[in-house]
Amino acid sequence: MSTAKLLLVEDDPALSELLQFRFETEGYDVRVTPDGDEALVMASEELPDLIILDWMIEGTSGIEVCRRLRRSKETGHVPIIMLTAREAEDDRIRGLETGADDYLTKPFSPRELLARVAAVMRRIRPALAGESLEVGDIRLDPVAHKVERRGKSLQLGPTEYRLLKFFMESPGRVFSRNQLLDGVWGTGSDIELRTVDVHIRRLRKAIEMDGAKDPIRTVRSAGYALEN
Repeated sequence: MSTAKLLLVEDDPALSELLQFRFETEGYDVRVTPDGDEALVMASEELPDLIILDWMIEGTSGIEVCRRLRRSKETGHVPIIMLTAREAEDDRIRGLETGADDYLTKPFSPRELLARVAAVMRRIRPALAGESLEVGDIRLDPVAHKVERRGKSLQLGPTEYRLLKFFMESPGRVFSRNQLLDGVWGTGSDIELRTVDVHIRRLRKAIEMDGAKDPIRTVRSAGYALEN
């Protein structure tokens, strides 16, 4: 099962430490910062699966961080749950209109936040919940570790399987080679960029089928995407 990457942006040290502990205990990969400007840099350097963002933080405010994340091509699709002490309806509406996917008012129960994050992750990354992924005529079962295309079983190597699964969790999205290295091989991997191209070719060969189009799109100077 894939490990979800969370970016927690919270300047209350006690709350930040508590939430980091709770989420890591549940198996999440958590990075933490109290600063809005640093959060923007961290999100661009290593794309998170979900961002937990406090409204009142150091540096750039949470609401402005949310706005900039939504304007960015790289982070525009990443779910954002905002945390805030602001209870007024206008503030909640402003947060949602800026691009937040959910809104939690302080004080709140860590269990409730865990539940909300889990619900969002199940929606955007079904494989995290053990559910099958389907993109076009390709079906991947993460529990049985099987891949089928048009009902025919496909034989993939371990790396090609992880690469296909990563693509299928975000169909249509273009990933750079660096993003694929981080997502499939792991952050800090010493694998060379050209290795990505080798495994893309192997994946294409493994899923090719007579009369079926190549679902992997090469985007010049940008990377690769899996199309429906």
